[in-house]
Amino acid sequence: MAFVRDKIMEMLSLAIAPLLESANNPSLIPPSIELTTPKATQHGDYATNAAMTLTRVLKRNPREIAGEIIAHLEDTHGILERTEIAGPGFINFFVKPQAWLGILHEILTDPLHYGRQNLGLGKRVQVEFVSANPTGPLHIGHGRGAATGDVLARILSACGYLVDREYYINDAGNQMNTLGASLYYRYQELLKESVEFPEGHYQGEYMKELAREFFEEVGERYSKVPLEEALPHFSRYTGERILKGIQEDLDAFGIRFDNWFSEQGLHDAGVIEKTIEELREKGYIYEHEGATWFRSTEFGDEKDRVVVRANGISTYFAADLAYHKNKFSRNYDLLVDIWGADHHGYMERMLAGIQAMGRNRRDLQIILVQLVNLLRGGKPVAMSTRAGEFVTLKEVVDEVGKDAARYIFLTRRSDSPLDFDLDLAKTQSNENPVFYVQYAHARLCRVFEVARERGFSFQWSPLQMEECMQRLNLPQEAMLLKMLGEYPATLASSARSLEPHQIPYYLHELVSNFHSYYNQNRILGDDFQLSKARLCLAAAVKEVIANALHLLGVDAPHRM
Repeated sequence: MAFVRDKIMEMLSLAIAPLLESANNPSLIPPSIELTTPKATQHGDYATNAAMTLTRVLKRNPREIAGEIIAHLEDTHGILERTEIAGPGFINFFVKPQAWLGILHEILTDPLHYGRQNLGLGKRVQVEFVSANPTGPLHIGHGRGAATGDVLARILSACGYLVDREYYINDAGNQMNTLGASLYYRYQELLKESVEFPEGHYQGEYMKELAREFFEEVGERYSKVPLEEALPHFSRYTGERILKGIQEDLDAFGIRFDNWFSEQGLHDAGVIEKTIEELREKGYIYEHEGATWFRSTEFGDEKDRVVVRANGISTYFAADLAYHKNKFSRNYDLLVDIWGADHHGYMERMLAGIQAMGRNRRDLQIILVQLVNLLRGGKPVAMSTRAGEFVTLKEVVDEVGKDAARYIFLTRRSDSPLDFDLDLAKTQSNENPVFYVQYAHARLCRVFEVARERGFSFQWSPLQMEECMQRLNLPQEAMLLKMLGEYPATLASSARSLEPHQIPYYLHELVSNFHSYYNQNRILGDDFQLSKARLCLAAAVKEVIANALHLLGVDAPHRM
């Protein structure tokens, strides 16, 4: 069924159509229509600035245009109590309380699928995220990227897209040799050899642990083997072990991938060279000062980029071009890459690359994830990558739990820095955002336990729900109904804008309204019919909270 917002949008579009036709301009591009929720209830349930937007194309006074829109507005669904023109030309819509009845019916009839829609129409999307180099354990910043990618994939799936999650393993190049050499030196240290550890190698405690594990397996077998000879074995061993640890950490964090793609596979198959040659045939590759360059400036980049150095070794960018060509060859309609904020300067060359391959710039969406500032009791926790010292994702999850970590990572836009307070994440207080939401669900579950003990049944027929609606007359009840009706629109907006943080924002507002309502009103009182009505509303709130938490990969507990 169509939701209240959708019905108003439909009526608004139909009302605007005659005005556009009267402009008698076939090339006229209709402006996009926006329907917002006013902060002040006296301004209605919804509002639009459509009249002011149309001023630019109709060349008329916005209040006059607003009047004409209202004159053409046909309330075919019978959901509007009234409309009014406000300010310079806003149109405010006031919805009849009975119009929200369909929301309760929609939620309680099929709670698991409420809000799900078919925006994507089966389009194929690949979300590539985390993709950390297998040179060390995942740190807290990787955790934020992991939560962002996983939840975005869940949201897109809920909106009708066919989504694959992929991890790109950077297992090629000099870094893997450096990694293997680092293990070799730590191994030699265990043999009581005097070893001078070179600069630029991986010195973290995790390398010492790997060396001890390696020594337990092979003993002194490599004690006299030169580095050059032993390096392939050490590099392979270290890369495999670290990748296995990454997979285990992600699994504990509730993250799964449909595919793990090896960069080394691109090198082995000669795909990088082939990609460069195909771009050369299109005129986008040239030689200069012994190096091979890609003409990225033709697509808006600030300068051309090297794909093969003068020493004949291809760059990371060349491998990324080949990788994205491979992605598109797998028939994805949209690629979503989630990168760390330090890759900001890399975006334009990558977008240039896919355009040179014949794809639209919009076919690749890049989401940047900003840094996480780790706090304890409001004070910064020292984090340094020097000598391999950093706070790992595993340490954070072990301390605060999967749910708190995932939820808090999503409480800010991904492109904004995030403060993560370890102590706050463990507190059972309203200041802890995940506790605040989970407690609302547990509180509602307890309400229904008590209701069952008092003999209430929960078979919500359309007639019963209609009877309930007649008794839900408080402004707070109307607000809760309206917020429940906004969930599908929030989900759709999150999918369209690729912004998973919109779901926690929505949850916080819904739960805030519920806690306020619960603290001021008795759901189970002396009036049986009123209690039944409020239970109907409470059931819908509980189901939407659980639905949204599921999208976030966070548990909806029955007790706390």
